[in-house]
Amino acid sequence: MNQKKSDISRTQILDAAAKLFRKHGYATTTLRLIANEANLKAGSIYYYFGSKEEILGEVLDIGIQRIIQAIQDGINQLPANATALDKIRVAIREHLHTLLKYGDYTSANIRIYKQIPSNVRQKHRALRRTYAEEWDQLLNDAQAQGEIRKEVDITLLRLFLLGAMNSAAEWYNPRRGKLEPLFEAVTEFFFDGIKSIPDKRQARDQLD
Repeated sequence: MNQKKSDISRTQILDAAAKLFRKHGYATTTLRLIANEANLKAGSIYYYFGSKEEILGEVLDIGIQRIIQAIQDGINQLPANATALDKIRVAIREHLHTLLKYGDYTSANIRIYKQIPSNVRQKHRALRRTYAEEWDQLLNDAQAQGEIRKEVDITLLRLFLLGAMNSAAEWYNPRRGKLEPLFEAVTEFFFDGIKSIPDKRQARDQLD
């Protein structure tokens, strides 16, 4: 199905705004700059959006919604006997993949969240909370199944994991290679840690 011209222009505005919000922040990005980046006349933006705050709200929502949808789709493709850890592996992969694929939207969400007007932040907070709750459910399920130690604080674990993954939007360089090794490394760090564990023979030698 072909997109309507109005839909294309609306997407152009959102893409341009996400790019500028990420690069320059919220306060410095004006509607005129957004229009120039989208190759539109400044006044034409008001045909699609009532204000810069409205554009910002949609950019923020899209950044989170795309990640939520990608994770849900990935988990739905798993077999019925998939474990909680299988689902977390998929969630890590899809979070990172979507984060880096739609970098302007997701990075804007991460980078400028504390700069934005409180009324916009308040509207968007419910969606962020929904995403956090999805992760809490995955992690709580893994803990209930004995795949995460029972003494682990799930809220702290979720904050640590999401914070670590979100930072990739700032340092990841796509020219350095494919994404798959990154997914595997983050998953390995999360599940297995980084501490070297001696094999059984080494352990026996130490006891002799």
